[in-house]
Amino acid sequence: MSTIWHEKIYSAGFVTGGGGTRTVEAPATGEIIATIGQADTHDLEKAVASARAAQPGWAALPYTERAAVMSEAAALLARDPARLSGWLVPESGSGQGKAAFETGLVISELTEAAALASQPYGQLLRSYKPRLSLGRHVPVGIVGVISPFNFPAILAMRSVAPALALGNAVILKPDPRTAISGGLVFAELFAEAGLPEGLLHVLPAGAEVGAALVEHPGVPCISFTGSTLAGRRIGAATGPLLKKVHLELGGNNALLVLPDADIDAAVSSGAWGSFLHQGQICMTTGRHLVAKNKVGEYAAKLADKANALAVGDPVDPANVLGPLIDANQCARVHEIVRETVAAGATLLAGGTHDGLFYRPTVLTDVPLDAPAFSQEIFGPVAPVVGYESVEEAIDIINSSEYGLSVSILTADPFHALQLADRITSGAVHINDQTVDDEAVAPFGGAKASGAGGHFGSSVNLETFCNVQWVTVQADIAQYPF
Repeated sequence: MSTIWHEKIYSAGFVTGGGGTRTVEAPATGEIIATIGQADTHDLEKAVASARAAQPGWAALPYTERAAVMSEAAALLARDPARLSGWLVPESGSGQGKAAFETGLVISELTEAAALASQPYGQLLRSYKPRLSLGRHVPVGIVGVISPFNFPAILAMRSVAPALALGNAVILKPDPRTAISGGLVFAELFAEAGLPEGLLHVLPAGAEVGAALVEHPGVPCISFTGSTLAGRRIGAATGPLLKKVHLELGGNNALLVLPDADIDAAVSSGAWGSFLHQGQICMTTGRHLVAKNKVGEYAAKLADKANALAVGDPVDPANVLGPLIDANQCARVHEIVRETVAAGATLLAGGTHDGLFYRPTVLTDVPLDAPAFSQEIFGPVAPVVGYESVEEAIDIINSSEYGLSVSILTADPFHALQLADRITSGAVHINDQTVDDEAVAPFGGAKASGAGGHFGSSVNLETFCNVQWVTVQADIAQYPF
């Protein structure tokens, strides 16, 4: 795999950052796998100046030229997916299947961004005057992207690709723990695809540079994916600045197993939803709601599924689950499990860890106010609760402060479609689990799960553009004075 970015950041080429260097450790082994550059606030200033100079020319190009860069980047990655997946496995602790899946999602984002460049970008409006009146989407200019560690590649690319395709420049600050698979790999990919210099800047850095990016007066748009706590801080900081801000935040997502659902099929969906990538996904199934006459069977079979999963270094393809991202996250997950058991829950599987390798965990008889049920865990933990009536289950689902993704499993999908009308959530998946995202679909949360826009397809026009009203008349208008 290329290491052209060794000890570098990317800003008008691969250059030495002002923040020194940082070693990257594989969470599975503790091995140092790379050394990358670190940006400081002076690098940010240079990046903003460079982006400001490059962006107008990029926006003025025919859309075909922007689309061609996106298509070429997609083709390059499709020909050599290991240039990304080969870093996702060691750097983020991704299982090989998850890494391949995530790489495919990135290719889809690039392909969809190429199509986005040719989408209609406005509409003709009616006017009482004899004139042409239209509303059109114009690029905001510079988009600041702050992305997380869990799905570092796709959660960066779903902002970077559409923002570039629509004529913006991008300054990307990836999570420090996944700066290669969440940023530097893309810098190399886009450079190879022909993206002109100055349009993409990748600045691996800590919180100081992130805060400076959020507050920089030259960056009119911020696209943040991360925790609700951090999102609230960004919202508070950007409110007085009147920026365009897109916050994609946390979730505590419910999987509702209706009384008529096939239990074996439901367990398969529930296990995938809770344990994929060690539960480190905003869409992870964090609450399993099962009819009381089926809850015992469901929980027992889910525990059997959890006990059968191989956990270990994801370099070995036999290990479907890898490590949690770091010791702090592992300690938090374990404390939530311990507190929930102390509150009265029954531990059916897991609840132990070897280093950062946390066993898939199933809890039943979980009190609704216990931390494993009421909080976003970001670990491989499946709390199971029984309900008496569907009305009670809907109330439990809506009681959460979050509203990102909900699953309903049933033999009567049209009944579930009616129930979806009563659920406050950015997504409702009928007869599928909660973890799902497609480049062509509008993705975003409600309540504490997000604000300010959605990702996906033509919805990106609203997120990464401003709307401009334009009128045209044949003659200069005359007025009484």
